[in-house]
Amino acid sequence: MSTERREPLDRRRVADTALRLLNETGLDGLTLRAIARELDVKAPALYWHFKDKQALLDEMATEMFRRMIAGTVLDPADTWRERLLRTNRGLRAALLGYRDGAKVFSGSRFTGIEHAGQMEDNLRLLTAAGLTLAQAARALTTAYLYTLGFVTEEQGVQPLPGERREGYDMDERARLMADFPLAAQAGAEIFEDYDRHFEEGLALVIEGIGARYGVA
Repeated sequence: MSTERREPLDRRRVADTALRLLNETGLDGLTLRAIARELDVKAPALYWHFKDKQALLDEMATEMFRRMIAGTVLDPADTWRERLLRTNRGLRAALLGYRDGAKVFSGSRFTGIEHAGQMEDNLRLLTAAGLTLAQAARALTTAYLYTLGFVTEEQGVQPLPGERREGYDMDERARLMADFPLAAQAGAEIFEDYDRHFEEGLALVIEGIGARYGVA
């Protein structure tokens, strides 16, 4: 009879295993059955912790956020513009660390309040710069939604760094769209050089916030 003791099964251990499997299977292939097999337990054991897959995704998104803020140091001397740049660059980097990372995050509800401290600090910084609380909340969520949407599209083309889905060959696209020269040329501005495009788009969002709300 084996005397080996298994590590207790809890929500965080399940989420950690699910995040490891995510890079192998993608979101569509991630099932509770596959996670249970990896943990060497029966699938019903997971339902003690998660009532369905969405509940698991909520915990996965929360764990992703925990890991992200663990490696993030916010500078109290940041301007509001610098803070939006810093936090959204960090969010993009975190999402890109997982296959379908943006899809996991999208629509998920955090299971803890780990995000509250950073949110409070960001809101305090933006309101100190002259925005109302409503404007500060809108600025934060608009930048967040831009980043989340950008990475969702980015990962649709490049699921992981170094990978590229079939069907995104720019020469082939240009050939097929030869009768639409501007649209054909725009392909490189849409489906390549994501780092540069992300930075430019984020700058547009931040400049728009400044112009809309009249803050420098």
